[in-house]
Amino acid sequence: MPGTDDLDDWASDEFGAADLGDARLTQRLVALARRLSQSPQCSFPQSLNGPELKAAYRFFDNAQVDTDGVLGPHIGQTLGRMQQVPVVLAAQDTTEFNLAHLPATEGLGYGTGNNLRGFMMHSLLAVTPEGLPLGVLGMKTWVRPPEEYGKKQQRKQRPIQEKESIKWLEGSEHLAALKAHCPNTRIVGVSDREGDVYDVFVAERPAGVDWLVRASWNRRVAHPEKYLWETILAAPVLGETELQVPATAKRLARTARLTVRCIPVRLRPPRARRSEKLPEVEVFAIHALETDAGDGIEPLEWLLLSSVPTHMHEEALERLAWYARRWTIESWHRVLKSGCRVEARQFGSLDRFVRATALFAVISWRILYATLLARLDSDLPCEVLLQPIEWRALYCRVHGTTKLPDKPPTLAQVVLWIARLGGYLNRKHDRPPGPTVIWRGFLALHEITQMYRIFRQNE
Repeated sequence: MPGTDDLDDWASDEFGAADLGDARLTQRLVALARRLSQSPQCSFPQSLNGPELKAAYRFFDNAQVDTDGVLGPHIGQTLGRMQQVPVVLAAQDTTEFNLAHLPATEGLGYGTGNNLRGFMMHSLLAVTPEGLPLGVLGMKTWVRPPEEYGKKQQRKQRPIQEKESIKWLEGSEHLAALKAHCPNTRIVGVSDREGDVYDVFVAERPAGVDWLVRASWNRRVAHPEKYLWETILAAPVLGETELQVPATAKRLARTARLTVRCIPVRLRPPRARRSEKLPEVEVFAIHALETDAGDGIEPLEWLLLSSVPTHMHEEALERLAWYARRWTIESWHRVLKSGCRVEARQFGSLDRFVRATALFAVISWRILYATLLARLDSDLPCEVLLQPIEWRALYCRVHGTTKLPDKPPTLAQVVLWIARLGGYLNRKHDRPPGPTVIWRGFLALHEITQMYRIFRQNE
């Protein structure tokens, strides 16, 4: 049977090349990734034994450990995966960590609403057009100083370099820098309405790096209608499409029928920034509007802006599908917070929280990757995800046997088995298993694998 190294591959691949200034720190990072990924929702004392626990706290307290050092090797692996596909969507999003329940934690700032103690994180996640997350591309954290609380109107008057919205421009610049590592892959930065920032539209970028954003502002345009929304609504309808709207606690499931328009639009710079003499910029506007929502139902509407040329109905539908993949980054953030329970950790200082968040960001990606990979390519062999000893232990546990199959099961089969370990019922009308049952299943799989190794070690 394989030895103790048979479970090391993924952690070594994603973290083994970390440059932290000391080879021992890199070894500790790999060991922590391996151990914490086996029970990501548990506290450190539950996941680590005595010596490991002390080493973990020393690691996260070490000033040599920074976000770039932790994420660097994983980003390199992500770029390698990006090289294999023609188009990658780089979803950008901001989330905040609410640590108001930890009053002794040092270095925190304020957040939104009632969150008066926490920190902010802006990140980029590489996603294929089919929805498979390829990995984390970048992560920026910061705090809002307590003395700035309540001064939102004053901050609006500052240049972008002094505002949080600089994150969108920095994100685009980061993608431009990464482009050299995957010259044959088109990278499209995808942002929600908060990313509707004129500086991003006019910024220089290399060929093969584009952006797609949901419009937030009814901007001035160099067209007879004078404003963006009026201009796109005056354009002819190119066709229609249907969207399945899932049920929620407040609405029933329905099929939305949307009319689709797209035209090139020339944006004018904001009036408030006239003194900067910013240039006009031509973009492509894609609009989808629900026409028959029914009484009491707010119709769905998306107005997207993009640097990617969009003229035909099929191209517009592709851009809409690209934007729909932006929700993958929100799912990843949920796994990071709920699955890995970052906000429940007690590190005592902001720096320790940030270092741990960088590590758990990759662990969260792996959980989401496992969840979605089986949906997209169910016939792949399970060894793209599991080591031999893992799938063998899983197979024996599920089938109650010691006799192994002639060839490894498919990825879809093992993901379903893992989900069932995590509580998934697999009823006829159940949705595919999500990240929650997958990470619970991985925890059970770890225990099963350890017992399997013990009973087979003398064979």
